Amino acid sequence: MTSAIKFAYLTRLGDTALILSQRLSELCGKGPALEEDMALANTALDLLGQARLWLSYAGEIEGAGRGEDDLAYLRGDREFHSVLLVEQPNGNYADTIMRQLYFDTWHCLALTHLAKSADPRIAEIAVKSNKEATYHLRRSSDLIVRLGDGTEESHALVQTAADALWPYTGELFVGDSVDAEMVSHGEGFDPASLKDEWLRYLAEAFGHATLRLPAADAWMHKGGKQGLHSEHLSYLLAEMQVLHRAHPGAAW
Repeated sequence: MTSAIKFAYLTRLGDTALILSQRLSELCGKGPALEEDMALANTALDLLGQARLWLSYAGEIEGAGRGEDDLAYLRGDREFHSVLLVEQPNGNYADTIMRQLYFDTWHCLALTHLAKSADPRIAEIAVKSNKEATYHLRRSSDLIVRLGDGTEESHALVQTAADALWPYTGELFVGDSVDAEMVSHGEGFDPASLKDEWLRYLAEAFGHATLRLPAADAWMHKGGKQGLHSEHLSYLLAEMQVLHRAHPGAAW
């Protein structure tokens, strides 16, 4: 396996965690309650820490002298390989939590598989990250049930969010040559193998929340893993990268 393949795989993991971390950090000081504000900030910090681990390893594998900061702040949107789901705007709180539930469910499954990777570094990062992801999933699941089985208004908002974000989930389960190469060396997982368990978990959560699960065979967006993104990512990166680009090489 070439270093380029592993670099691509690691940046997908790192970019996905980084972009969702940035999205959640936008809500700091804007949560609907102090407890939720703190929880969102903590989740953002957890994901940022995971992104640092993945991107640091990616830089080492690439061998071009780029570290985590270079990969985070000095790449354009076409060079990011995060899944489309995580770049979607925060919207209202129902949108934020539904996006989180879709992601957290997949994330726990993905990390569980990566914890068995033949690459000990990948396995180590996955084990550490999964402890945090398990808490994230417990929290987002609980909130979806509380909102879905709450008032008529909260139920309607969560159902609308579920339907609107659903088309961005299909990409999570579509593999390509990079995934196949990592699987062949025992270092990655087949994305399609996660879908049934992901759907089962969501079906149970939606049942408790009195929500309708969208159709599994609905049309889906794709392309984020290959660097094809919506305009949302460009705006997000402009804000995230402006300080580093304005003062290159600056340090605290």
